[in-house]
Amino acid sequence: MKEVVEIGRNPFAGPSLPDLMGEVARGDQQAFASVYDAVAGPVLGIVRRVLRDQAQSEEVAQEVLVEVWRTAARYRRDRGSVMNWVLTLAHQRAVDRVRSVEASAARETKAALLDRTPEFDEVTEQVEARLEREQVRRCLRTLTELQRESVTLAYYRGLTYREVAELLALPLGTVKTRLRDGLIRLRDCLGVTA
Repeated sequence: MKEVVEIGRNPFAGPSLPDLMGEVARGDQQAFASVYDAVAGPVLGIVRRVLRDQAQSEEVAQEVLVEVWRTAARYRRDRGSVMNWVLTLAHQRAVDRVRSVEASAARETKAALLDRTPEFDEVTEQVEARLEREQVRRCLRTLTELQRESVTLAYYRGLTYREVAELLALPLGTVKTRLRDGLIRLRDCLGVTA
């Protein structure tokens, strides 16, 4: 039977934290009370550094200590000290709380912005869309036949430049040039600034 003595620890003071964690894993409430006494202060300290709010820090520290009780069997002595394991849990839980609070604030902000969005006027939208379509049709009529065909095939039928070139039996470079020139003329006709 090997006895592990922690540095700076009185060997007559009782079981070590790893030994106590083994007992906690078996449901020993007295062992948990000893672990609690040893880690509660550092847990609250690390959580408070992350959250900076006393009430939330106390709540998260309590959650961490409950998690230590519930998951004590997951502690592995060969992977590090009890204190590091518990403080890692505490830090993760505090960071999760920060993320949760930020996400909640973002949702509330988004909801507030949606509340201020003006009501949708369907008739106005339909009239504006019809006017825009008519303006686009008028501007398309100002293009050369090759420009109009190229733009229509590429942007209204969704063909690639290569497919447009094959369909029109033209070199790819010619189609690209006609598309570029046609789009420039459309932009100018529609009054869109570059």
